[in-house]
Amino acid sequence: MAGAGGAAAAAARGLARAGTGARAAGRRRPLDPEKTLGLLEGSVVHQEGALLALNKPTGLPVLGQPGELSLDALLPVLRRRLGLPAEFHVVKAPARQCSGLVLLSSCYHTTKKLQQFFTRARQRGQYPATYCAVTVGVPAEAEGEIRTGLCWQQQGDTAMVRECRGAGGAQGALRSAEGCASQVVPVPAPGRHSLARKEVKNTLTRYRVLGARGGCALLQLQPKTTFPEQLQVHLTLLLCPALGDHEHSSRVGSVLRVPFLLTPEAAPTRTQVLDEELLSQLGLSPQQLRHLPLHIHLQELVLPEGPLCAPPPPHFLRTLRCLGLPECPSASRGSPPHSSLPAH
Repeated sequence: MAGAGGAAAAAARGLARAGTGARAAGRRRPLDPEKTLGLLEGSVVHQEGALLALNKPTGLPVLGQPGELSLDALLPVLRRRLGLPAEFHVVKAPARQCSGLVLLSSCYHTTKKLQQFFTRARQRGQYPATYCAVTVGVPAEAEGEIRTGLCWQQQGDTAMVRECRGAGGAQGALRSAEGCASQVVPVPAPGRHSLARKEVKNTLTRYRVLGARGGCALLQLQPKTTFPEQLQVHLTLLLCPALGDHEHSSRVGSVLRVPFLLTPEAAPTRTQVLDEELLSQLGLSPQQLRHLPLHIHLQELVLPEGPLCAPPPPHFLRTLRCLGLPECPSASRGSPPHSSLPAH
């Protein structure tokens, strides 16, 4: 397996170079290629015909920058280690900072059929993807919908080139000159022209509180639309940022423990701030907080043959135990009937 080791070493060198970006600085511990390959080898949750499903760890992008460690870069090595003859490509996947189900296909016609299935499901008002999330704060209503326009807002004067690419729109990749940054911001009432020019996209996520304790909650999230960082931004609009969200949580301020929303301009990106009591419950020091991973997990995808599930990662389960929150139920068992799709 010398070829696999060489590819992993090359990916590691690329990651060391790529980890210096503004959005990555001080946020993520670099992923070790060999360790990541080992995790992926043991993360197969479904294999049948042309389909392969993995349970992706937090922090691994599906499509990375050139030279960056990513699932796409590791797939050839992973395929050889699993003894699979065909090449796979991504059908559906969560974003870099989220964990959960990655659906891969080795057949073009199967991929096209599934993508059409997901599109028709959303058009019928159904929700084929279900996430679970731990939030800092409890929504005022036990269930509801978050609707808003979303767009990329550029910071600084340097030109930004955006590539929205990846599995079903789940992965957004940014390319910018060094020192330039951008962020996803809500647009509460987008104009007709900005929507027509695709500068803004209307987005919708349905949520349900599965449990709450000590000012934190476990939420079930079902996005009807896909936009980079949609779930994180939607949770801030609920005044309940996701635990481990170091990009958007600063937009939720608090006075006398009453949360309020700040504008993105007034809330620069920073490591999430947690009170001493919550840090103690989680067994974290302030220095460890900057490495706390995002607690959003793609738990279930409903396919034509039925639901496909992946358990949350160890850090997510540990947080649930520390906070006294319930385990994540399957959406097909624990949700209203219209959240699931009929088998075709």
